[in-house]
Amino acid sequence: MIDVNELRKGVTFELDGNLYKVVDYSHNKTGRGNANIRIKARNLISGANIERTFNSGLSVQDVSLDFANVSYLYNDGDMYYFMDKETFEQPAIKRESLGDSAQFLQEGMEVKLTFYKGEAIDVEMPTSVDLKVVEAEMAIRGDTATGVTKKVTTETGLTVQCPNFVNVGDTIRVDTRTGEYVTRV
Repeated sequence: MIDVNELRKGVTFELDGNLYKVVDYSHNKTGRGNANIRIKARNLISGANIERTFNSGLSVQDVSLDFANVSYLYNDGDMYYFMDKETFEQPAIKRESLGDSAQFLQEGMEVKLTFYKGEAIDVEMPTSVDLKVVEAEMAIRGDTATGVTKKVTTETGLTVQCPNFVNVGDTIRVDTRTGEYVTRV
């Protein structure tokens, strides 16, 4: 069992027979009484999001997870396929289980796959990825007085707000936790 005070972003737990991964966490202590722990979590099987508030002192069920370093191979629309580098097995994950991580996956990318009872349920992305820009809005000449941005589309279909100097063909670094532009590479 895990005390709800130990729930942080990225922690996986079991509640009501379902597996959840904490997406957002806040701890609220009022002047009197117990603290409230408010979480947003994603169901790792169905991909549905929930919001839950717990009183301090409650517990949730801990789960035993296995991990493997894998390479992303391809997707066929609904399923994403990976290859284990040691056993050469090819586990697959549903798109709903991946959530927003699917927009950052590139062929050959190395990621960490999470298994529960032998079934692949989640993927742990690196903190940033380099993506090639395939489409960019036109920059307006003379609009440089402030930090003006424009929308660009990357090779994976991800839309990112970037500075005006980013053009088609450039490679940009994107933070996978927030989906924001970091730098041009």
